Amino acid sequence: MATHNETTRWRLPAEWEPQWGVQLTWPHEDTDWASMLNEITATYMEMAREIARREHLIIVAPTALISDLSPLTSHLSPLNTDDTWARDHGFITLTDDHGHHRLLDFCFNGWGEKFPAEQDNAINRHLYQQGILQGEYRDCLDFVLEGGSIESDGRGTVFTTTGCLLAPHRNQPMTQADIEARLMAELGAERIVWIDYGQLAGDDTDGHIDTLVRICPGDTLLYMGCDDPRDEQYEELRLMEQQLLALRTIDGRPYRLMKLPMPRPIYDGAERLPATYANFLILNGAVLCPTYGQPDLDAEAIRIIGDAFPGRDMVPIDSRAIIRQHGSIHCCTMQIPSV
Repeated sequence: MATHNETTRWRLPAEWEPQWGVQLTWPHEDTDWASMLNEITATYMEMAREIARREHLIIVAPTALISDLSPLTSHLSPLNTDDTWARDHGFITLTDDHGHHRLLDFCFNGWGEKFPAEQDNAINRHLYQQGILQGEYRDCLDFVLEGGSIESDGRGTVFTTTGCLLAPHRNQPMTQADIEARLMAELGAERIVWIDYGQLAGDDTDGHIDTLVRICPGDTLLYMGCDDPRDEQYEELRLMEQQLLALRTIDGRPYRLMKLPMPRPIYDGAERLPATYANFLILNGAVLCPTYGQPDLDAEAIRIIGDAFPGRDMVPIDSRAIIRQHGSIHCCTMQIPSV
């Protein structure tokens, strides 16, 4: 393992920078996917094939599934898991100027102790001990932080939300100032931008930033909007938009704002599901874009995302199965930066 002195500059790279690979934690019969396992497995297979075409793919799955998944990738890790949200239990990986990795192992506690997470919280140590992921391991298990709750521009700015990081059962009794100081220290950030609005109906995460606002090249922000005053999410998203309009980059310039459409409401029984076009996955040379069986809005969202990432293939992934468990493509995946 590489050693580093105190002058090493660690940073959280932007997600559009070159990647080594992506982690998936596979759905199985002991997860909340049990009642729709065939449907969600088909979606995961589609994501896995698209990822493996472009970079390394790591799959964490129970031992019984390993032989079935071996044609997809050589990076297989047999391990029992509670669920599948790799974005929130996976390593948050920093890089330095020499291509080294620092693997930050934060505590995942089921989004504020809402769901079991003990087995998922052990995945990172398992991947590190197996040698599948290599770098400087850093134990951050005294601090709760989910990968979906932060966005980085790779140049010192990290976005997050007060709704999530100040939510109950995360890091109390820490104050917002305490949490900000810890984020800056661990992530190598120069500033933390807090978004105060935007909770989506049906969201278990208390307002993850990756459902609301995504940082893109050229100081661009893709964000969820709502143009229907009758929609229950309208006011929150209007206030979020006003906050984004007032933001400035680290260099003091306004951001380029690009508004994504709001999918028409999708329900599971009486429950509205948190459908969002912001939860896309950036890959080497491509973007996996969530779609929801709404051809007009799906096409509009893909066009806007494509404008933010020129030169990349836009790959639609039907995400109606994923949102039934309150997530989407980005939530299911965790990128590993290039070495």
